[in-house]
Amino acid sequence: MIKEFKQFIMRGNVLDLAVGIIIGGAFGKIVSSLVDDIIMPPIGLLLGKVDFTNLFIALDGNTYASLAAAKEAGAATWNYGLFINTLINFIIVSFAIFLLIKQVNRFQKPAPVEEAKTKDCPFCQSAIPVKATRCPHCTSQL
Repeated sequence: MIKEFKQFIMRGNVLDLAVGIIIGGAFGKIVSSLVDDIIMPPIGLLLGKVDFTNLFIALDGNTYASLAAAKEAGAATWNYGLFINTLINFIIVSFAIFLLIKQVNRFQKPAPVEEAKTKDCPFCQSAIPVKATRCPHCTSQL
């Protein structure tokens, strides 16, 4: 059983998957930093010095100075600013994956075009072999 497990782990696609997951986790952190530290501050500045991480609605009806203060008080909150950040993260990651897949598909060889094995008889429109010289259905000379 250990031998079978070792063979399973050493297969190429399992190792490729592991590498993909590790790189994906690192890429996710880069994108999160890009959104939180580079993209959202100018957007917040343009919208009137809004910090998206502090956009929330306290469900208990009270007003809190920040999200940290609301959480410290134990208030239930809707954190729509964090949701906006996460949504932008998702869009950027999705677009990056789209570009990557597009490039990979560009470098792959196109599938070979299979030659047609049949053609239509011009007289009776029946399917006949391409090399046929007489239609087996209507006996017309081709």
